[in-house]
Amino acid sequence: MSGMVSDLTVIEASMKKAAGSGYSTATDLADWLGRELGLPFREAHHVTGRAVALAESKKVDLSKLTLEDMQSIHPQITEAVFGFLTVDKSVKSRQSFGGTAPQEVRRQIKYWKKRLIKA
Repeated sequence: MSGMVSDLTVIEASMKKAAGSGYSTATDLADWLGRELGLPFREAHHVTGRAVALAESKKVDLSKLTLEDMQSIHPQITEAVFGFLTVDKSVKSRQSFGGTAPQEVRRQIKYWKKRLIKA
């Protein structure tokens, strides 16, 4: 692993673009549907699948669908959903151990720096 990353150059813009590709916020949509609209997981999953299919057919990201598009899939969806369909919001929402939230990443960096110094 060290050989693979020793000369790694991170290109932030490319990383952000890649993180947002492939409908990576679909899980966030399903979570929002369950949390905000009270949909059972199976229904939230189905609605999300339809939203992804619509976005694919229009060749856009989920966040680029219109409110009318979203409401054609499920009429209770509100404008508030768009605040949850960004990569930044998605990353920050993963706050469990090992998650992608910045405070979790910092915690892991601190842990591994200490551990590697001992090694």
